Amino acid sequence: MFDKRKDPRKKLMAFTPVYTLKPKTLLGYLEDLTIHGARVVGDVPLEADKLVTLMIEIPKDTVSLPPEAFTIQARVARASQDDAHYENLGFQFVEPTEAQVAVLEAVIQRYEFHRVTQ
Repeated sequence: MFDKRKDPRKKLMAFTPVYTLKPKTLLGYLEDLTIHGARVVGDVPLEADKLVTLMIEIPKDTVSLPPEAFTIQARVARASQDDAHYENLGFQFVEPTEAQVAVLEAVIQRYEFHRVTQ
């Protein structure tokens, strides 16, 4: 299968809840992240191509991150259920601002899972 991502996925080592706003609903937890999008695993199904506002609860132990909740517009690029019946939701961020991209880059830098290669 052809991978359309512009950046490689970054697995994160932080427990990071992701919500939709209006109404505020816990979608699940951040699985991986790029500056262009994210994958969330949880219990709430969404339809592909739906536009949503995501609120990502970024851990507050990083000085360079703003104290308020991180929100960003996103489109559901993929939606499927895995063998364990969890929803796997792929989001594409819609026109992120420079400030949003800076926050995403800081999160990726701080929390990326660095694999040890031998």
